[in-house]
Amino acid sequence: MHHSVDSLARLVGGEVVGDGSVVITAARPVSGAGPGDITFVEDDRHARQLRQSSACAAVVGLSFEDRTRSLIRVAKPFDAFIAIVECLRGPAHAWPLGIHSYSSISPSAAIGRAPSVGPFVTIGDHAVIGDRCRLMSGAFVGDGCRMGSDCVLYPHVVLYSGTVLGDRVTVHAGTVLGGHGFGYRSQQGAHVKTPQLGHVEVGDDAEIGANTTIDRGTFHATRIGAGTKIDNLVQIAHNCQIGRHNLIVGQVGIAGSTRTGDYVVIAGQAGIRDHVTIGDGAVIGAMAGVMKDVPAGERMLGIPATPEREQYWLVAAVHKLPELRDKVKKLAKHVEELETGRLAELRAAVLRMEQQLDENAQKRRSA
Repeated sequence: MHHSVDSLARLVGGEVVGDGSVVITAARPVSGAGPGDITFVEDDRHARQLRQSSACAAVVGLSFEDRTRSLIRVAKPFDAFIAIVECLRGPAHAWPLGIHSYSSISPSAAIGRAPSVGPFVTIGDHAVIGDRCRLMSGAFVGDGCRMGSDCVLYPHVVLYSGTVLGDRVTVHAGTVLGGHGFGYRSQQGAHVKTPQLGHVEVGDDAEIGANTTIDRGTFHATRIGAGTKIDNLVQIAHNCQIGRHNLIVGQVGIAGSTRTGDYVVIAGQAGIRDHVTIGDGAVIGAMAGVMKDVPAGERMLGIPATPEREQYWLVAAVHKLPELRDKVKKLAKHVEELETGRLAELRAAVLRMEQQLDENAQKRRSA
């Protein structure tokens, strides 16, 4: 779809600077924008990129200046650009309402108003699906699961029995919620599985990325707090209690019975040991290995994870090791030289003393 700069400015409530009649055919980031495209920059730090771009228009902040192209000035360029991208792409494909004939739904399941259930979806006994939920091809909802309104399950999501989702929860493809926790007891030389009798609960407005696994609790629920966003390829073990509005980035592993407060950030590939508590607002850096409780608001880095300020000191010290090694080698050589010189002096002194003793002995004999 094609739009003029003026029409796009009206869409986002922006001010046009320059030629508003310029026709826009596509919206692209500044690094890839060309003739006929509109792009955006959020602040003056990206001005150089824009001035090197051949885009014919840009969405910018209220004070941004550029006389080489048409501008749309708004208070929030990023949000405005999203609206423009959606407008230029045209209306999104509507979800097909209804229940596909190739789905398998238990007669005892309850499905709310305006559902969208794709082919090969399975919904088990006594499951409850809220209003306006979308279950894409191959999704599996086990016995006794409950989903709130406006939830989305992407293809091949698996909800083991008893899983509970709040309202507006999104679960991406291949994710498994409620699988058995990794618990075993040693009996007569064999590993015997501990029964996993709990379930998983996910709060309102949470989003869970693709191929993530969250295990059911041993006796009670593994919980994911409202508003928490979980990336792809994350493992959360049984009995964990994840707080509200956490951000958990890809390839994080959280061992059993760990607790996080609200607004915790755990960066990519971090590992959290079992039975650890992480306080509100804490930040765990990428690839950190958390071995003990983390206070609220603390920033942790490294393996084992230590407070950020300590880790910076350690990194600085490590960077100085080659220099320190050279200094130590020089000092050792200097000490060796000093010791060699001192020994030579001592040997000469001993020889002088021996000569003096010999001379004194000869004098006594001659006397």
